[in-house]
Amino acid sequence: MSAAEARAAQDQAAGPGASASDDGWVLRYVGYDPADEGRREALCTVGNGYLATRGAAAESRADGVHYPGTYVAGLYNRLQDRVDGRVVENESLVNLPNWLATRFRIDGGPWLDAGHAEVVEQAQELDLRRAVLTRRTRLRDGEGRTTTVTERRLVSMDQPHVCAQQLTYVPEDWSGRLEVRSVLDGAVRNSLVARYRALDGRHLDLVRTAAPAPDTVLLEMVTTRSAIRVAMAARTVVRRDGRPVEVERRLVDDGPVVGHLLVFDAQASEPVVLEKTVTVFTGRDRAIAEPAHEAVRWLPRVGGFDDLLGRHALAWAHLWQLFYLDMERDGGLLPILRLHLLHLLQSVSPASVGLDVGVPARGLHGEAYRGHIFWDELFVLPVLNLRLPALTRSLLRYRRRRLPEARAAAQEAGFSGAMFPWQSGSNGEEESQLLHLNPASGRWVPDPTRRQRHVGLAVAYNVWQHYQATGDREFLVHEGAETLLEVARFWGSLAAYDESRGRYVVRGVMGPDEFHSGYPGVEQVGVDNNAYTNVMAAWVLQRALDTLHLLPTLKRHELEERMGLQRAELARWRDVAQGLFVPFHDGVISQFEGYEKLEELDWAAYRARYGNIQRLDRILEAEGDSVNRYKASKQADTVMLFYLLSADELREVLEHLGYCLEPELIPRTVRYYLERSSHGSTLSALVHAWVLARSDRTRALEFLDQTLRADVADIQGGTTPEGIHLAAMAGSVDLLQRCFCGLETRQDQLVLDPYWPESLGVMEFAIRYREQPILVRVRGDRAEVAAGPGMWRPVRVSCRGELAELAPGARLAFPLVTAPSTTASQRGL
Repeated sequence: MSAAEARAAQDQAAGPGASASDDGWVLRYVGYDPADEGRREALCTVGNGYLATRGAAAESRADGVHYPGTYVAGLYNRLQDRVDGRVVENESLVNLPNWLATRFRIDGGPWLDAGHAEVVEQAQELDLRRAVLTRRTRLRDGEGRTTTVTERRLVSMDQPHVCAQQLTYVPEDWSGRLEVRSVLDGAVRNSLVARYRALDGRHLDLVRTAAPAPDTVLLEMVTTRSAIRVAMAARTVVRRDGRPVEVERRLVDDGPVVGHLLVFDAQASEPVVLEKTVTVFTGRDRAIAEPAHEAVRWLPRVGGFDDLLGRHALAWAHLWQLFYLDMERDGGLLPILRLHLLHLLQSVSPASVGLDVGVPARGLHGEAYRGHIFWDELFVLPVLNLRLPALTRSLLRYRRRRLPEARAAAQEAGFSGAMFPWQSGSNGEEESQLLHLNPASGRWVPDPTRRQRHVGLAVAYNVWQHYQATGDREFLVHEGAETLLEVARFWGSLAAYDESRGRYVVRGVMGPDEFHSGYPGVEQVGVDNNAYTNVMAAWVLQRALDTLHLLPTLKRHELEERMGLQRAELARWRDVAQGLFVPFHDGVISQFEGYEKLEELDWAAYRARYGNIQRLDRILEAEGDSVNRYKASKQADTVMLFYLLSADELREVLEHLGYCLEPELIPRTVRYYLERSSHGSTLSALVHAWVLARSDRTRALEFLDQTLRADVADIQGGTTPEGIHLAAMAGSVDLLQRCFCGLETRQDQLVLDPYWPESLGVMEFAIRYREQPILVRVRGDRAEVAAGPGMWRPVRVSCRGELAELAPGARLAFPLVTAPSTTASQRGL
């Protein structure tokens, strides 16, 4: 591929209106497009895992075009509304005061922004290497005066409670009085998502405003129900040629809006620089006296913008070393992968370690799904396990702390163990809506998704995989084991013995496909024997028994006594693990019992009628029909088994259950459901790219392309402005490292089984396995691993049956073109 072709591929991959830099480290948008501002704002979010701010212009307000949202991880508030004659309650991630709010005008004229001036030129760049957003805008007012405004913005990765912006004003063809209004705006609501706007969105009340120093203001708010204090302190200074400028400073103090009106003389062609530095603290923070005190106390300790930028850039440089990824012929993929890693690390990062936060499905980038925690860590943690295991442990502790609530939920439902919620927020209770607005019909319809009990299986799976990747026995012994065992206990309790079959069954659940909430005529009762759920329940029960054997004898006895685990219950787990019913029909694994009796959908007719049928459930409901009547899935369901388990692992589970996994069953099942999926979730393309990688390379690469473009091109048509899809972003990286490169961690080995597309040349990436830093390099005919120097223990590496020991400072190479060898060998590279 020529340099020009590579650049064109990068620009195309970056999405509509975007271009990528020559080195693939900058996402650039040129021009002003009101219809696309929401997507750009989400993709240009800057954050640090503690807080994040959308990429809205500094002068913008929430007006249907722009939405300058700021969110702190884990900060929720609950509101009540009356909907369709019922009282409903929703807990939401709170949109915090807008710290960006900075506007300007000339000689007392109108305030200038894209809606009230001619936009002569506009461009914005997100520096992926340093997580800095730069926007350059040339505005011309009604009198023909042109001003260039260049803003740089960051949310510090070095100091998580600090964010800053630097605005440079250049009067191109005029001299006069420049007025800048720089405020903290607490008059905000949660109003980003259109379908939520009819509901109450006011989450904050004013506590107080203050001006603790001539250049500093304080805004303190409190959430209306969760009573969490939020404090922001802002310092605004003006400089010319690096020296302070004499300004007329007037205090703005208007209810929940506080700041300064700065008035000074501006000369044609002479830049004037305004720096606004903000500290953010909340009542959820640790090691603080109270938020307002900390915000004011820390602000004078924070340096200027350039000092902040230097330390922030260094922190990001260290992160990029851990997440190093490079490709020889990326075809435009690499800039998107870097963008995905950036947003992953802006949502969860080293700053998240020790915080009581989970993995938000839409990042800290918007208000879709109300900022709730679903099962997305299932797709995120594999990337973090091998790079930031301390962060993974911290995220797993979010579930561990909510284990008492999960136990209570199971008990209230009549079961034992822990029943984790499908949607989780502040305290781990079920946050799934009772009613959901269908935009296609305008009707509020029941939302039965809380029946997705499989979320607990994901929690247990993540605990086990973390142990496999890190060998962290301490975490497993003291925290992970109890979580995994309580999930297993729930499934051992939920499974009921069916005398007629001589097998255990699981009734009344929803699978990952999210369409089938019941059967025709009984829409809300769930389905029976969802294959994914039953197989993964068997897997978890077996891993629970394995976990008990891994524990030191004393700890095992303590845990068994504390949990009241008796031999009879463990015997039941063994029985359920080898006796759960798995439905089959027509030579494939059935999605659930009775699936084969459903009607076939006329997919061609619906595509011809509606075009986009990703949300087929909404279309059918608007027609007075129900998706429960049809063999149709929103996303991968049964196919998820082939995503989470290797063919060998799945064969082992099914054989343990008494079923035979014939060689053609997996590809036949994949093809069957592929033809019956609307791909209404960004995860659908990800999972199908994974499962097709070894049977249909062309189709797999098509789905990989869809996964990569899910947000940069907003392929779902309007969902990205409401927040990025974090699982798909992390999953795209994981797809390359674990699927195409065949990287696994199991049986105390680092396993490589590459199936790398030769068209992509060479890929190399950094990981840490059992604390050992390792560089993995894969190409079509060869896989290589190189260990960093240090006092690490050697690790075992296997590739297609060939096993070798990798010592610190050593390298291994495995040929991929010959049949697997039975003898391991070490080769110098």
